[in-house]
Amino acid sequence: MHDVRAYAVGRTTVTASELRQNIYRLLDQVLDSGEPLEISRKGRLLRLVADEPRGDRLAGIHTNPNVIVGDPDDLVSIDWSGEWDADRQVRP
Repeated sequence: MHDVRAYAVGRTTVTASELRQNIYRLLDQVLDSGEPLEISRKGRLLRLVADEPRGDRLAGIHTNPNVIVGDPDDLVSIDWSGEWDADRQVRP
């Protein structure tokens, strides 16, 4: 005998047989409500949770003033002698 309980308001627990009989309705319920569905199987619980919409992955990226935009070959011909300090210690 399987122990099937609803743990909180809005949380639904079903047996694997109930899931099989009503899979499309239950999947739509999880997507529409955002509430997880718990499935009781062999004395353990599995949880079906809707994935959060990801949105635009690049929305949080800001411009970086230290980035050089241009032709990489132009970097080869830059005169760095004014920046060079032979006495400066380099940290590992």
